[in-house]
Parts: sequence; structure tokens; C-alpha cells
Amino acid sequence: MRKIVLGLLLISITFSLHAQSSNDIVVSGGFDLIKTDHNSAFDKAQLGVEGNYFIVRNFAAGAGLEIWTEQKSSFVMGMRWYAMDHVFVRFRGLIGANDAALGGGWAKPINDTWRFEAIGDFYFGQTEFSIRAGVSYIIKKK
Repeated sequence: MRKIVLGLLLISITFSLHAQSSNDIVVSGGFDLIKTDHNSAFDKAQLGVEGNYFIVRNFAAGAGLEIWTEQKSSFVMGMRWYAMDHVFVRFRGLIGANDAALGGGWAKPINDTWRFEAIGDFYFGQTEFSIRAGVSYIIKKK
């Protein structure tokens, strides 16, 4: 009985999925809610904007810009691998900050084109951790 209920639950979830496909472009932006080097609220700000192109259904390559209030901005190049439709792992190189970040995220569909994203990143050069929130817009292929 337990397997039947689990199977029906998984089948019902698939009807609500809004997955991306190859050649789609995702444009996203977000800001750090929490970062380990922030000493007080509103002390610093860090935000990012990026675009990702889906080479295949679960792998995207992207580029963007990171903006900090207390250091110079960085050009970002990276990739995302979607383990499931709404869960991804990303790796980014930050040119300008001379750093790299490895993170994971979750994208909750709002509708067919908009998503809410929550991302956690570990920065290797700064040995910092951050939690970021933002939104993304999917430009679907024709």
C-alpha cells in the first residue's frame, strides 16, 4: 500500500513540473541574504545577474556580473547541472575577485516562465559561505 501511495504521489508531481529544455535561456538575478563575512544587517550588499544557456536538458553554461558594495565587481562564468528539474549544482569563476564558488540551489516555479531561486554558495578564495535568493525568467526556444 505504501508503494502505491508513493507511486501515485510521484506521478501527480510530474504534472506540475515546468522543466527547461535544451536551447532555453534562463536570465536570473538575486542578492545575498546571509554571508559569513557580514557583521551586521545592511552592512554590505552583494547581488548578481546572470544568463544561462541550456546546452542539453540538464546542463547549462552561463555568464554574468557580481556587484559588491565593498570591493570591485566581477565578471562571472559558470555552469549549472540540474540533478532534478528544480534542484541544481553550480560552479562559477569570479574574474575580478579572483575567486571560485561551488554551490547548490533550488528553483520553485511561479508560472511557466518565472521561478523563485534559493542558492547556497561556498567561495574558495574567501572561504566564505552565502545564501542567496532571487528570481529567474525562462526564455523558451520557439
